[in-house]
Amino acid sequence: MGQGSGVTPASNVLGTIGTVLWCLQLVPQIWHNWKRKKTDGLPALMMFLWALCAVPMGAYLILQEVNIPLQIQPQIFSTLALIGWGQVLYYNHNYTAMKATLCAVGTGLLFGGAEALLILTLRIPYNKGIRWPDTVVGVFAAIFLGAGLLPPYFEMWKRSGRVVGINWVFLSIDTSGGLFSLFALAAQGSFDILGGIMYIVVIVLEAGIYISHIVWRIRYREVRKEAKATGKSIDEVLGLETSDTDVTGEIDKGVVATSRPDDLESQT
Repeated sequence: MGQGSGVTPASNVLGTIGTVLWCLQLVPQIWHNWKRKKTDGLPALMMFLWALCAVPMGAYLILQEVNIPLQIQPQIFSTLALIGWGQVLYYNHNYTAMKATLCAVGTGLLFGGAEALLILTLRIPYNKGIRWPDTVVGVFAAIFLGAGLLPPYFEMWKRSGRVVGINWVFLSIDTSGGLFSLFALAAQGSFDILGGIMYIVVIVLEAGIYISHIVWRIRYREVRKEAKATGKSIDEVLGLETSDTDVTGEIDKGVVATSRPDDLESQT
C-alpha cells in the first residue's frame, strides 16, 4: 500500500498516538528496574525477542509505506527493549555495567544493520511487484513479537499465576499503544493484515497477563489480607505458609500452597 493511496489524516493521528505510547511504554519498566535494582520476573528473553522483532517489523512497515509514525515506531521500540535487556543482564545475570552496555549497544548496531540490509534487498523484488518475500518478513515479525510475550507466562506459571517484575504502568501503556496502532491501520484506505496481526498478538497476550494476575489475587486474597494485617510482604507471608524445610526453596520458586490460610492465621 502506498502513502498516497492508503494513508489518511486519521491514520496519521492514530499512528502518532500509538507511536508516542510505544515510545514511552518501556520507560516506566526501565525506571522500575533501576529503582528496585533487580529484575526478578522480567525475562531477558522477552526483552531480546522484542528488540529482535523490530528488525523484520521495521523492514516490513517501511516497505509497505505505512504512515511515518508507524515506520519510526519499531526503531524506538527496539532501542528501549535493548535497554531493558541490558538491565536484566546487569541485575540478574551478573554482568558488569560495562559488559551489559556493550552487549546492548553492539546488538543494537547489529540489528540496525540487518534491518537496513533487509530493506535494500527486499525493495528490489518489491518494486517489481513480487511481494511474498516482504510477507515472509512480516510473518517473522509477528512470530518474534508474540514469542517475546511467552516467557512471562512461564514466570507466571512458576508463581501460580502471579505477575512479578513487570510494571503495570508499562504494560497498560504498551497495550494502549498496540490498540491505537491497530486503529491506525484500520483507518487507512486498506487494512494491512500482517501489520494488524502484530498488534493483535500483543493485545491478546497482554490481556492474558492481566487476567492471570487478577485470578491470582482472587485465589490469594486471604494471604494478601494477612500480609496487610501483619505488615509483612507477600513473599514473607507465602513463605510462612510452607513447611520449615521448604520455605527457602518455595520462596525462590515462587510456588506455594493455597490451602493453609487457617494455619497462617493461627501463627499470628
